[in-house]
Amino acid sequence: MTLRLRLTFWYSTVLALIISLFGAAVYGILAASLTRQIDLSLAAAADEIIRTSRFSPELQTVHIPPNLDQFGGPNIYVQVWGSDGTLANQSARLTYKDPLDPGGLAAGRRALRDVRIGRIHLRVLTEPMQTAIDNQVVGYVQAAADLRVLDDAKSQLLLTLIGGGVAAVLMAALVGGMTVRQALQPLEAITQTALKITRADDLSRRIPMDGAPQDEVGRLGMAFNESLERLERLFNAQRRFLADVSHELRTPLTAIRGNVDLLRRMGGADPTSLDAIQSEAERMSRLVGDLLLLAQADSGNLPLARDRVELDTLLLEVFREAQMLAAGVHVSIGEIDQAVVIGDRDRLKQLLLNLVSNAVTYTPEGGRVTLGLARVNEFARIAVSDTGAGIPPDELPHIFDRFYRVDKARSRLMGGAGLGLSIAQRIAHLHGGRLEAMSEGEGKGTTFCVWLPLARGPTQITLAA
Repeated sequence: MTLRLRLTFWYSTVLALIISLFGAAVYGILAASLTRQIDLSLAAAADEIIRTSRFSPELQTVHIPPNLDQFGGPNIYVQVWGSDGTLANQSARLTYKDPLDPGGLAAGRRALRDVRIGRIHLRVLTEPMQTAIDNQVVGYVQAAADLRVLDDAKSQLLLTLIGGGVAAVLMAALVGGMTVRQALQPLEAITQTALKITRADDLSRRIPMDGAPQDEVGRLGMAFNESLERLERLFNAQRRFLADVSHELRTPLTAIRGNVDLLRRMGGADPTSLDAIQSEAERMSRLVGDLLLLAQADSGNLPLARDRVELDTLLLEVFREAQMLAAGVHVSIGEIDQAVVIGDRDRLKQLLLNLVSNAVTYTPEGGRVTLGLARVNEFARIAVSDTGAGIPPDELPHIFDRFYRVDKARSRLMGGAGLGLSIAQRIAHLHGGRLEAMSEGEGKGTTFCVWLPLARGPTQITLAA
């Protein structure tokens, strides 16, 4: 779930909770207020009947007003019961002869309860009739109000509150989502800019901040732009330094190698020393060449041809050269499919030779290095597998880092500078592909897989910059 959806969800949830609490409070207060009004009407009717009734001590009888319909209005029904449980009188509109609230009548005291008689919902007040002298109970008045109107009003209110609440939450979610989207636009711009920088290796891109709000998110965008500008300056300085150093070192190294050749022809110099000087000069030349290649690739100035390359033919060519390099290591060819890609044949060959050379170097005498080529969906997969030393799991994420060596001391003895795999990965990336490494651990060998997009008929792909 995106940040925008999460913020909108929580905003809507909190708003729905607040509206629900508010609606429940309104419903409860209004229902209680209406019920209280009915209770007051029932009490007024019962009190008026008791006030107008007369008790005769001599006859031990109660004189009740004959017309009970005059008390309480058209929606109130009245029954008067004697202390012996006989019905003394009731509203003319009422045909029900049983007590409206048998429980309240049996309690023998004042009671106010909701009662259902069939499908009729009543609010019934039971009020004892007492003598003024000794508070003797001589009868009971039961006043009842029909609650159908109140129930209908409460139902209508509940539906209105629910419908209005749902509509309010939906509208608030829509408006809130639009507001959050507008507020998070700088974050989305930061994300898209970062992705474009990652894909294109172009630190010159910036987040468009024209008209951006000067809030926390807006300040974040400006800070991100400032960081990009600083990084761009640092990377440009680094690239210029590597390119300048590589160019400057090439001239003295060429001079050293030329002088070594001259000394060999003239004689008189120690051959062992000359061999050592020439070996180191050649190693330094390779290192400088690798640094220059990486600097050109980083700056986007590495020249690349865009030709149709038959990978099966190229792999066989690399296989033949690898057999001459493999001293004591058996190099073999596995399954090979026909595959054509668009790219620079020389750079792709350099990529494969780097992988094969690396495999031969770290495979002990008697080990095997196997090359293979397969078509997988829209990609060609070249695999270089060996039975060598393997790579520890914690080292795998770093093997493509520049100057990184798994076994530092051993790599120096073998003449490695830690740039071969970095160059191979960069060449794969420049061709729109990728380079992967797999190893189950030390002593279990390693497999490098190069994935390159297949050529589609006569159409050529655009090489990555």
